[in-house]
Parts: sequence; structure tokens; C-alpha cells
Amino acid sequence: MTPGFWRDRRVVVTGGAGFLGSFVVDALRARGCPEPFVPRRHTYDLRREPDIARLLKHAQPDLVIHLAAVVGGIGANRENPAGFFFDNVMMGVQLMEQARLFGVAKFVAIGTVCSYPKFAPVPFREEDLWNGYPEETNAPYGLAKKMLLVQAQAARAQHGFNAIFLLPVNLYGPRDKVDPQTSHVIPALIKKCVDAADSGAGEIVVWGTGRATREFLYVEDAAEAVVLAAERYDGAEPVNIGAGFEISIRELVRLIAVEVGFTGRIVWDPSKPDGQPRRMLDTSRAAQHFGFVARTPFEEGLRKTVAWYRQLAGASRRI
Repeated sequence: MTPGFWRDRRVVVTGGAGFLGSFVVDALRARGCPEPFVPRRHTYDLRREPDIARLLKHAQPDLVIHLAAVVGGIGANRENPAGFFFDNVMMGVQLMEQARLFGVAKFVAIGTVCSYPKFAPVPFREEDLWNGYPEETNAPYGLAKKMLLVQAQAARAQHGFNAIFLLPVNLYGPRDKVDPQTSHVIPALIKKCVDAADSGAGEIVVWGTGRATREFLYVEDAAEAVVLAAERYDGAEPVNIGAGFEISIRELVRLIAVEVGFTGRIVWDPSKPDGQPRRMLDTSRAAQHFGFVARTPFEEGLRKTVAWYRQLAGASRRI
């Protein structure tokens, strides 16, 4: 950390009340950023240019971290591909251009591992980003985010605008969405296993075959990566943000079941999609350029996430 770097920075964090964003805001405050500005959807609709202009005029930022996104699991992506594409493109493209016109010194755009080709060589290297089409179930979302890389590099080349682009892998941890319609795989599986264990259910049904693999990054580590990149990285090339390991969905379900005490049968539904066959990132560029290495062991992060969900579920039952 550069001493005093954040002390006088005016920072806007879109999506700062969300899952990753709330941890980024915490990390900024811990580093001395006086008061990161978090625009809320009911006040600033980031799909509308006038709202973006009003936001920038009000907050007067030196730096924008763009985390706001419409996200969800495989089911949500399949049901709303046009919405996922349109909302994410419109938010990102207009916000970046308005930030450039406003004179913002730096723009941090957050992409997604979903932008990688369906059959990219493992581990995914940034150089392979354009060597194929993304996995079909979340391609519209992945391509919408990928357009921000094109825009960032074009704005840098033509206008000298300092925009960087980060590619985080699947995130997990406390404060994530647990709604089955919109949640990602880990919170969805934790909810399913905890609810089954608590009710005494004899089995749970899980989408797919369990053969697909994923890489997961604990949310506090991801926030650390975003803040380090905002502080130290000024390059044109995209940078992977991950933990550098791979686990099958079958093994993931087993670990969660053991952690929550579910001893029933796990039934796989192969009529439902697995999604991308494999995912794991090469994280060497992040370590080289801004010193980021994930610190939270997966089992530890999983325990913290399960504990958080149990507390959340207990609080809901008491209401």
C-alpha cells in the first residue's frame, strides 16, 4: 500500500452497496479514503446518460470503480439474456465515456471470467480472451462486460484515458445473494444443503453432472485485488483476478454437505446445463503488476460463508 494514496481521493464505487462493492468500500475506508461515494439505483439509473452526468457533477470523483452489474447464475442468464446484455452494456459504456469527458483521472472496469471462450486452455491466460466464443448460457453477459475492455483500450489509445480492466473469477463469501432465482453456485448450494439438513430431507437435487470445474475467490480477497489495482496498476492489458485453483462441482457439493452436516443423498440432474466445462485463471499478471495473491484458503472461506448464511437464515426465522 502507498501511504496516503487514498487520503485525498474522491472515489465513486458503483455497486458499492452490493456483494463485492460493499467489501471494496470497506477496504477503501480502511486505507483512509475519506468517504467513497456509493450511488444508489433509485437516485441514479446508470443506464441513463443524464443520471450519470448528474452523478459525476455531484460526486466530483478523481477515480471511478465500476462494480455495478446485473448478474445471476445459469438459470437467470438463460431466462433474461437480452436484459443482461443491454443493462450491463449501457451502464458500463456510458459511465466510462462520461467519466472520460468529465476528466476523471482513472476508471477501474470490472469484467468477468464469463468473457473467456468456452474452451479456453486451462489455466485461462489473458492472451486467450479473444480466441473463441463464450459459453452460451452466459455469453450475452460475458460479451457485454468484454466490450468495456475494448472501450477502455480505445479510449486510452485515442484520448490517453487511464482505464483499466480486471477479470475476476467466480466470487463467494458473506453478503452474497441467496435468492435461488439470482444466486451464484456457492450460495445456492449452501442454502440448498442447510435447508435440507435443517428439515431432515433425505436428498437434494443439483443441476448438471457435477463434472464441470470452477475456481472461486473469497470476496474479501477480491476487494483487496480491486483496491490494489486501482492504486498501483495503470496498464492497457486486462488482468485476471483469482485464487489459482480448480475444483469440480461434485467435490464442491461434497465439501458443502460435510460443512453444513447434510448426510442425505445428492441427486444430479443431467438435463440441466453444466455451463462452461472448466474454469481456472492464470493469476501471475496480477501478482507481477500490483502484488495481488489470494490469501484465504478455500475451506476457510467456505466455513465463513456457511456461518454467515446460518446467521442470516436464523435471523429470518426469528422475524
